[in-house]
Amino acid sequence: MTTENQSLTIEFILIGFTDHPVLKILLFLVFVAIYLITMVGNLGLVALIFMERHLHTPMYIFLGNWLFMDSCCSCAITPKMLENFFSKDRRISLYECMAQFYFLCLAETADCFLLAAMAYDRYVAICSPLQYHTKMSKKLCIKMAIGTFIASNLHSMIHVGLLLRLTFCKSNQIDHFFCDILPLYRLSCTDPYINELMIYIFSMPIQIFTIAIVLVSYICILFTIFNMKSKEGRGKAFSTCASHFLSVSIFYICLLMYIRPFEEGEKDIPVAIFYTIVIPLLNPFIYSLRNKEVISVLKKLMKNYNIPK
Repeated sequence: MTTENQSLTIEFILIGFTDHPVLKILLFLVFVAIYLITMVGNLGLVALIFMERHLHTPMYIFLGNWLFMDSCCSCAITPKMLENFFSKDRRISLYECMAQFYFLCLAETADCFLLAAMAYDRYVAICSPLQYHTKMSKKLCIKMAIGTFIASNLHSMIHVGLLLRLTFCKSNQIDHFFCDILPLYRLSCTDPYINELMIYIFSMPIQIFTIAIVLVSYICILFTIFNMKSKEGRGKAFSTCASHFLSVSIFYICLLMYIRPFEEGEKDIPVAIFYTIVIPLLNPFIYSLRNKEVISVLKKLMKNYNIPK
């Protein structure tokens, strides 16, 4: 069998977390609960934004897309992880592995662009309120959202295509709970230098560009807020961007921890859990419990359907 054919038919084994029977059951129950809450929370808010015309504003258009991508991230990783808690062989085919990484990369790249778009939206809302509806028209927002998905899809396809050029003739055991790019590099018999170079050429500019937009937007927002004379105006401005600032801080702190030098192997898993599983769980709570508009819409729906509080 040639190396090419071997690379196409190879299966990987996801090592996962533990082989201890009691811990496996406990972890399974915890992650099932997290997964269900994540999907209900994210898709519930997406449905709420879609159904309620009051929420058809630029901020909520971006938020709905962002929450949908978080749901895709959870769907790409968690079901296979849960299956592997009770699977004897914990196998995943090469194509399943590539598909898992593709959707993860798609979701995380889209998150970066959408967080930057949301930061710019808050900048316009606070720094240029009179021009808000001109600068942030619904048509422009839809174009930005479509552009985000096109760019994210192309970015994911590039890295998946480069992964397919690698041959895997070493161990087939991935020391992780999903098919991440760095563990795959460690199993490759082909030098992943080109793949790593493409990360710096494509991924790093995306990170720098989106982080720069967020930083510049919030610097301008802070200057505008501190120049406001009324305390009420300051409080309203802070509350306008508090949820987004909290989400973007958690996201980028985890991201910067996750994209450490390639040789830090076993330390990837705890950060990966927070980055891929916990963050999608937290976002619906951040944007529902701290958002007066969302709470108002929820109360309205509960009243319409006679749901007790």
